[in-house]
Amino acid sequence: MPDSPLTVRAAAIVQAAEAVVVLAATVLAGVDTASGRSYHANSGIALTVIGALSAVTLAWIAWGLAQARTWSRTPALLTQLFVGIVGIYLLQGHRLDWGTASVVLAVLGFATLLAPASFRALASGQREVSGDRATPGREPAGAGGEQPATKAKQPAAAGKQPAAKAKPPAAGRKQSAAGRKQSAPASGRKRPAR
Repeated sequence: MPDSPLTVRAAAIVQAAEAVVVLAATVLAGVDTASGRSYHANSGIALTVIGALSAVTLAWIAWGLAQARTWSRTPALLTQLFVGIVGIYLLQGHRLDWGTASVVLAVLGFATLLAPASFRALASGQREVSGDRATPGREPAGAGGEQPATKAKQPAAAGKQPAAKAKPPAAGRKQSAAGRKQSAPASGRKRPAR
């Protein structure tokens, strides 16, 4: 793990625990489907496949949190919301074992993700470089380990001043008499009087 705040590492552990809980529920659904205790075989198979994909996705998000990746913050927060809602439904359905575990994990997940240290580390979008490890807070090293150049304005070279932009004539304005005389044809012939 990079040198990330303790709260980010705790959020990664909570996320990994949620992946394990989803995997356990998936295994139970697969066993029920295989033994014929599922409501319908096709729905049991679909539930098992969806559960396995969800467990893999949650584990991937936990890995992102463990590496303090900024992309992992939003999916982790959405995971806590979903796990909390499912936990409340389980508690209402008198499944106190699964419901309590889900609600406790969701509350811990929200608390660790919304802690100020976690918020700063996962919202900064920049990573600090110490040796060959990247940690939140600074820009990454460029090729060869050097720091990338900053985008500061460079002073103009001596004698070279930026060219002033000429303003185009405003549309819809009437030309003055002097302006109309200048726009007369240059062929030397005068216009006929009207």
